[in-house]
Amino acid sequence: MNMKILPIFAALALITTSATAQDNPMENHTASYIAMPAAEGQSGAFAEFLAGAAPIVRETEPGTVLWFALQAEDTLAIFDIFADEDARDTHFSGAVAAALNQNADTLVDGGWQDGVVANINNSDVLSVKAPVDLDTATTATYIKLEAASGKGPELAALLTAAGPIVADTEPKTLFWAALQIDESNFAIFDIFADNSGREAHFAGQVAKLLNERASELVAGGWNDGVVANVRNFDILAAK
Repeated sequence: MNMKILPIFAALALITTSATAQDNPMENHTASYIAMPAAEGQSGAFAEFLAGAAPIVRETEPGTVLWFALQAEDTLAIFDIFADEDARDTHFSGAVAAALNQNADTLVDGGWQDGVVANINNSDVLSVKAPVDLDTATTATYIKLEAASGKGPELAALLTAAGPIVADTEPKTLFWAALQIDESNFAIFDIFADNSGREAHFAGQVAKLLNERASELVAGGWNDGVVANVRNFDILAAK
């Protein structure tokens, strides 16, 4: 193991899940991730729809702190962060959600219920690197992690501690968030200006720490529990 990593790794073992406001500048924020399969032949139209939604989110949803429209071939996705649960409720009853509902039968494989609602993953924000230079972002990654049996608190602690490390050591990571979906399921979302930023992230300290402990903390370990769940996207639009 790289000797420079050892002090950070040792410190992680002492950290509990109770992050402070200083550790987490988005304390009490919530998030949502929705990956939606485009209906046959509708990938371009669906992408255009989501890209056009960004100005509406900016103008009508002050509680939606961040909002990203994403695409990976025929899969479209939305990732957003909210000031609190009330802001998330406002988003799902807002103009963009209403327009998506009206167009889902055409754009989304499975329509509104099976293609959109069934794919909503709500979560709480554990830790972040605060966003910088969002106007330069072109690519994003979402990774869902399932904790090994009984290891949810320890995985939450590691992810909570990781935000400041990303902030201090990864200038090419423009935004990074660790998320807790429930007591056993977690996720990481991050954005980059280009693939070099992503490559630097996956060669960075947090990735090495997670790799080192994945066999203990993550169901499936590093290869089947982390790498197999990496989903890369192009960013279509953002708030």
